[in-house]
Amino acid sequence: MKMKPLQTLNLTQFLSAFADNMILFITLAIIKQNAFPDYYIGVVQASFLVAFVLLAPFVGAVADKNSKSRVLLVGNAIKSIGIIAMFFHVDPAVSYGIVGIGAAVYSPAKYGILPALTHSDHELLRANARMEGYTIMAILLGSVCGGILAKISLSGSMIACLALYLLSLQLTLQMPKMQGDPSIRYGKAARTFLADMSALLKDRATRFSLVGTGSFWMTSSVVRLAIIAWVPAHLGIESIDQISMLVAVTGVGIMVGALMTPKLVPARRYYNSFIFGILMIICMMLFPLITNLYTTIGLLLLVGFSGGVFIVPMNAVLQDRGQVMVGAGKTIAVQNFLENAMMLAGVGLYTQISKDGLSPDLSITGIACILAGFVVYLIVQRERLKLSV
Repeated sequence: MKMKPLQTLNLTQFLSAFADNMILFITLAIIKQNAFPDYYIGVVQASFLVAFVLLAPFVGAVADKNSKSRVLLVGNAIKSIGIIAMFFHVDPAVSYGIVGIGAAVYSPAKYGILPALTHSDHELLRANARMEGYTIMAILLGSVCGGILAKISLSGSMIACLALYLLSLQLTLQMPKMQGDPSIRYGKAARTFLADMSALLKDRATRFSLVGTGSFWMTSSVVRLAIIAWVPAHLGIESIDQISMLVAVTGVGIMVGALMTPKLVPARRYYNSFIFGILMIICMMLFPLITNLYTTIGLLLLVGFSGGVFIVPMNAVLQDRGQVMVGAGKTIAVQNFLENAMMLAGVGLYTQISKDGLSPDLSITGIACILAGFVVYLIVQRERLKLSV
């Protein structure tokens, strides 16, 4: 395994994801400071996701045609423009939407470069686990720092965020400049996108992975927003920095789960990861009963841990098979489209529920029931996959 490029990639991703998650709590502080309605955080999150959905047919082709390290650089540059817009008081939804455009460009290259830096299925699984681990560590620390810095100084927190993007951008220049596929034409990207998605959904293994990862991220996006409203209602905590710390606890669990995945779910037994989806659902169903801080922390850790083990094996098999079937970048673009379309639907439903004044308990238990439906589908598909492995 080429550890040096992988280490550079992990650090680049860590810094970029750290800043991404700082922005959410910076935005939350702006919403509170400017007396936006509480549900507007859902609108802001939706604007971020819309960029992924609209650009999905094109960003995979961009990642596969060009050097992926340079695509990472462009993604970070666009994110930097988003935080600059926020600094100059552009509407949070618009500013965060620009960051979403950068993230949409960044994501296919981030995962698509992994197969080129590894030499076996096991190495790819380990690289995925590390990538998820570093990403979740960034979510954890970025969420906490975003909440703390936004409370101290909004302008200072935005400057810090911009500095992280620029540092991540600089590190991408140290990544190996691997040749892309110059034969790819952007004009054909939209036409071939549907064909690529159809091919991946027809294959049992990649369909299993797409359903699993999509349902996980849809659930996570809703739970993250719901917890922001749930904490004041159940624990009486109103401070943004304290709320950000509790939200970050889930990230600790996901990080541990992601790093332990190779031991718990071997690469060739990825279909067994549904067990941890069931555990995640059970934990979520308990939230309406909780009023104790320490019990909340334990439950958030367990939700995160089970989610981490649930998603990593499916990411690995999707990249491995997808690279051969349609190309690494196009596979990630299809994955991003389906995941973010599901997340957008979940966040949209949550925003409407919040606007109507319904409780965060209903949001959490409702999304748990929806996740349960997807897990049942995975269980049904499991026996067929066991026969094909």
